[in-house]
Amino acid sequence: MVNFEVVKQYLFELGYEIEKEDAENELVIITDKNQGINGLIIDCEAPIIVLEQFILKLKDKNNPEVLSKLLKMNRNLVHGAFVLDEEGENVLFRDTLQLENLDLNELKGSIDSLIIAMHEYVNDFVGFMK
Repeated sequence: MVNFEVVKQYLFELGYEIEKEDAENELVIITDKNQGINGLIIDCEAPIIVLEQFILKLKDKNNPEVLSKLLKMNRNLVHGAFVLDEEGENVLFRDTLQLENLDLNELKGSIDSLIIAMHEYVNDFVGFMK
């Protein structure tokens, strides 16, 4: 079974530095602002690993056009999805993977999906905040 130390090794192999670590809760945070990664939380919650990053706070959480656009954007993501927090105010990127058979390529694919989305939808995100 893949464990927390293996996940950290994968991140090292992918060239990411761990910004913060909570070994007790098997959680790390990475940032690479050049790639659009800003406080990506990687949480090992056996039997899954959860990747989650805050994207933006919505100006109008009840705007059906914004919510519709987010759903349409999800269709183009290779891994993960844009989701709302419990209050419906914050947009997050979230992906879950099986921890037991996680490999380097799978973790890379999930992180790459976030990177591509951040580059592809930056103008939409700016518009959502207006």
